[in-house]
Amino acid sequence: MKQDTLDLGVLARERGSDPKRRVGAMAGALIGSEILKIAADIRALVAGGREICNLTVGDFDPKQFPVPERLKTGIVEALEQGETNYPPSDGLPVLRKAVAEFYARELGLSYPVESVLIAGGARPLLYVIYRSLLDRGDKVVYPVPSWNNNHYVHLSDAVGVPVACAREHMFLPTQDELAPVLGDARLLSLNSPLNPTGTAFPAERLHAICALVLEENHKRERRGARPLYLLYDHIYWMLCARGVEHATPPQLLPEMARYTIFVDGISKAFAATGVRVGWGVGPVDVMERMSAVLGHVGAWAPRAEQVATAKLLGDTEGIREYHATFQSAVQARLCALADGLGALKAKGLDVDCLPPMGGIYLTARVHPFGRKTPSGATLAKSEEIRKYLLEAAGFAIVPFSAFGVQKDEGWFRLSVGAVSPAEIAAALPRVEKALAALS
Repeated sequence: MKQDTLDLGVLARERGSDPKRRVGAMAGALIGSEILKIAADIRALVAGGREICNLTVGDFDPKQFPVPERLKTGIVEALEQGETNYPPSDGLPVLRKAVAEFYARELGLSYPVESVLIAGGARPLLYVIYRSLLDRGDKVVYPVPSWNNNHYVHLSDAVGVPVACAREHMFLPTQDELAPVLGDARLLSLNSPLNPTGTAFPAERLHAICALVLEENHKRERRGARPLYLLYDHIYWMLCARGVEHATPPQLLPEMARYTIFVDGISKAFAATGVRVGWGVGPVDVMERMSAVLGHVGAWAPRAEQVATAKLLGDTEGIREYHATFQSAVQARLCALADGLGALKAKGLDVDCLPPMGGIYLTARVHPFGRKTPSGATLAKSEEIRKYLLEAAGFAIVPFSAFGVQKDEGWFRLSVGAVSPAEIAAALPRVEKALAALS
């Protein structure tokens, strides 16, 4: 006999007198995403009928940037062929082989198949690198601004060593800035092109940093100490701007292959953020241990998507054709923003930006600090500037404080993956009007 349904709404929502004691210390102290908080503000305005140029999300609107047709049809075909069971925990052999061949062909890096680990996007790989390499209290060096390193440090009970990077260095670390902090570090985490800035390492600077890593590891080998690894997240490398050459550590210094772990995937290069296929490439012994950890987490990419991705990566001409359109569309949006903000700067308004170098991001500075809004409020912080531009101009951007930056100089990330050229063109006059209204 069917039982009456129990309404558990009240009990399920009960947090108790001390909510943090109901979960572990790690989860209780975990900081939420600032970008998700900003998204709530945007949703409220959109629900009220406001026109918003949403430059906050590091994602793609499929209406603006569809995935390659070959990938879409490949997933459907794989499902129809019954590719619905568990994949191997380290990835389908056909995809691991395709990734190795892709790196050899496109990057000039010839790795064995055993160096390739497949996962459900880049995030599980970032997590498993931290969990596989770090013991409690180990130090992780990373630049700021950067994406989520502070959270992965927390998840792995490590110690973060953030290195503040300056505009004059394109918000990327230098050899001199890293040298004093690598001596007792276990992991150096770098990203190029960088989220949130859209800037990329010049080869000579990356070479100098890699030389530092090798020098440190030679010292450690002599005294039998654990090595220093380099996490090199280059998931945006296929979106470098024209004239920007992407560099990799082993390309510059081959011995870096012993210490470099790449993080990569299809999410950004093929606008396939929801398809969830990523890969790591690195030293075989490290990748084997990472695979063991990942197998217990179960964060592998779906089988059908793996089959389709293997076919996609093998289609050299198809990739060229797709990127010819995709990359130019991304760059057109970035350049439209950069040119538009440059025009506002020329009019004497408090804005500035860096030239786009790669990825889907533009670094912009909006710094009317001390100015007053028409309602009489003084703008003293980036968060206040963000809210003013959102409310007055329907212009949604993310302050660098969301990426670990402590010093408030008015820098913001602008992401173009979910906006059209028309939305950008319509928003810039609104921004000009809002800034011109300040006193």
